[in-house]
Amino acid sequence: MSAVHEAFSWVVVAATAIAGTWALAAQWVEPLRHRLLWPAVIVGHVVVAVQVALGMSVVAIDGIEVNQTHLFYGFLTLMSVGLLYGYKDQIGEWRYAMYGGGTLWIMGLAIRAMTLPGAA
Repeated sequence: MSAVHEAFSWVVVAATAIAGTWALAAQWVEPLRHRLLWPAVIVGHVVVAVQVALGMSVVAIDGIEVNQTHLFYGFLTLMSVGLLYGYKDQIGEWRYAMYGGGTLWIMGLAIRAMTLPGAA
């Protein structure tokens, strides 16, 4: 299970990089505001939740000792997704920038979690 969690981390990075860059660019380039943008953002955020669930199963089922900072970054990443959705109706005209920047922030947290000593 640990190998799946480790490999899937690259899916998280790729999905959030694509969705975040697309949404951020859509703030200023209107033709990028395509109807497929929001499903891409949702996929990026769902893979984060899947990754956290995989990580929890590694700890619970496999009983692997994990760096506590790695666990913190996983929790912070998932909470960031929740915060983005929580503010979606209040941000108004800056929605694309918020989702783009927020999703890239999530990608950065995922990369940081991957590079911590004892992460996997």
